[in-house]
Amino acid sequence: MSAPLLSGPRLQPASGGPARQLVVILHGYGADGADLIDIGRAWPTVLPDAMFVAPDAPSALPSDILGGRQWFPLSERTPQEYRIGAEAVHPLLDQYLDAELAALNLPGDALALVGFSQGAMCALHCGLRRKTPPSAIVGYSGLLPGASTGGGQLDGIQTSTPVLIVHGAQDDVVPAYHADAAGQALSAAGVANTVHVYDNLGHSIDERGMRAAGLFLKEAFGMPG
Repeated sequence: MSAPLLSGPRLQPASGGPARQLVVILHGYGADGADLIDIGRAWPTVLPDAMFVAPDAPSALPSDILGGRQWFPLSERTPQEYRIGAEAVHPLLDQYLDAELAALNLPGDALALVGFSQGAMCALHCGLRRKTPPSAIVGYSGLLPGASTGGGQLDGIQTSTPVLIVHGAQDDVVPAYHADAAGQALSAAGVANTVHVYDNLGHSIDERGMRAAGLFLKEAFGMPG
């Protein structure tokens, strides 16, 4: 098997010791890993032993001179396109996660996935289908590929990894109804989940979402206090 081609910025554990957890942060469409790696700097006291990595998506945007990247191409922005795209990037992301865990000598359940927008789609699709379930998945301002607006079953899910969905009520890029749709579909598939939809928030992450996710990850990793 060839080595994963993904790379991006990383933050060493704030404790100064070896990594005991790995938190992988997946950026949104048109961004890159540098745009989101600072999320890790918000949780040094919550997750002092975690390594944070924010890989760049595998391909550049068409004709983008600013360096924006994409996990998969978007043209129609339909539920089918999201599902097909997430399925296509899944093997590469899975291989990357395996390699990162192996490099840190960590088991598969020492992993948490955090994604924003398109990165949330990939985190949810891949994380829920990992051979060894991660400890947690956080999706910011995204959607669950394969979920309908009325909930429903999802194919291929083989984990009960807890999921946190965070969304802005005023999101005009990925409308907030996708958060409720994800929660309903996850519940129907037997996946424990928590959904937060915040007022006065658009397609972004604010302090409320950062605080909620930090506490969620701390509990999922079974850390004291």
